[in-house]
Amino acid sequence: MSESYFFSRTDLDRSRAQSILDEALKGADDGELYLEYGQSEAFVFDDNRLKTANFDVNQGFGLRAVCGESTGYAHASELSEAALKRAGNAVQAVKSGRGGTMSGGPARTNAKLYPEENPLGDLPFEAKAKLLSEINDYARSRDSRVRQVSCSLSGSWEAVEILRPGGEIVRDFRPLVRLNVSVTAGENDRQESGNYGVGGREGYARFITPDAWRGQVDEALRQALVNLEAEPAPAGEMEVVLGPGWTGVLLHEAVGHGLEGDFNRKGTSAFAGRIGERVAAPGVTVVDDGTIMGRRGSLTVDDEGTPTSRTVLIEDGILKGYLQDRLNARLMGVAATGNGRRESFAHQPMPRMTNTFMLDGDKDPEEILRTVKDGIYAVNFSGGQVDITSGKFVFNCTEAYRVKNGKVGAPIKNAALIGDGPSVLTKVSMIGNDFALDPGVGVCGKAGQGVPVGVGQPTIKIDRMTVGGAGA
Repeated sequence: MSESYFFSRTDLDRSRAQSILDEALKGADDGELYLEYGQSEAFVFDDNRLKTANFDVNQGFGLRAVCGESTGYAHASELSEAALKRAGNAVQAVKSGRGGTMSGGPARTNAKLYPEENPLGDLPFEAKAKLLSEINDYARSRDSRVRQVSCSLSGSWEAVEILRPGGEIVRDFRPLVRLNVSVTAGENDRQESGNYGVGGREGYARFITPDAWRGQVDEALRQALVNLEAEPAPAGEMEVVLGPGWTGVLLHEAVGHGLEGDFNRKGTSAFAGRIGERVAAPGVTVVDDGTIMGRRGSLTVDDEGTPTSRTVLIEDGILKGYLQDRLNARLMGVAATGNGRRESFAHQPMPRMTNTFMLDGDKDPEEILRTVKDGIYAVNFSGGQVDITSGKFVFNCTEAYRVKNGKVGAPIKNAALIGDGPSVLTKVSMIGNDFALDPGVGVCGKAGQGVPVGVGQPTIKIDRMTVGGAGA
């Protein structure tokens, strides 16, 4: 299937491409030719009209040669023998006269975690525009306080082929879709927003039924109306309960990035050199799993051709391992975990998360809330920032509630959670039995590259955490 995208429409011949690759990587420790063809579309409905409708096609290659810790990388959007020869000459500079032994290729897999079909042809243009118009009308009809509705539908499909020295070939076909709804509600001079999105590696069908998108609208509106009643957040150290699902983004940022192999090989992570040590409270188990069927962060193979895996990072509070691409795994003397990812052919792969989450505990969520004497219950985040070296983070809550004497009270606004990854997991005292993954909207940024990811967790209680707000 990928043959037609990479060779039949250009003057690039497969056997010549292989010959150029073999010559470019002679004496290197690792490397590959990464070929990519992609289509994407995006529709945005705003201010009662279809505001934008885009369709893009991209293609290109990235050629990488790895010697020791050094990488030579060249890329081009032109799939031609001349462009590939120029790239081959460029990456050979990294070898600097030294000879290496080419690492063995990645393991093979027969797994298929998502359909190969391109989702962009599921619906005609008119049907996609009509869908967003219906979502807009429904949202505005739900409550007289609705002042603004914005909704978007996006999809992409990528054909990927990875060639290695000696003729080894790995192929993957990657669909990805997303439907997002944002509702702004107002009363007098005050207005607040709510958002809800869904998506995954599949076609549009599951997300565009009326029952599905109406549920999305209702949830976005519920959030907006809750925030319309919100009071200023308290400030200070207090107990914090995190709800299930999307709140796992805190785990992703505060802990996940610190467990990626490159930061640990270089000793810049707060978790470097701590394998076998206790880094979290008993009962805390954190996993990165790229093999979950149809999930946004899943991949049949990573962007180096390695099959993704289920990697236990923290088990019962003990640090067990890191997320590895091929380069860092080789230099650290461990196996690659299938976490070598890149945004596109124009980017080098690096260790990245896929679907990262905390496993279930045994506590009822209501029981957890009843133990809180003075704290907050955080249900949704807008995202956050983390410093990898120190692990310090800040997260802004988009839906949170005051909790006193075991009772969930009024919603609060402008609450920020402040802490550091290495210590926050040591303060987890209760873990719920209501594990959930996020609905399929995560995007992770690292070194200027964005990739789709998944997060998740059950309800958890953190005994002490700094909350930034307006005051007590």
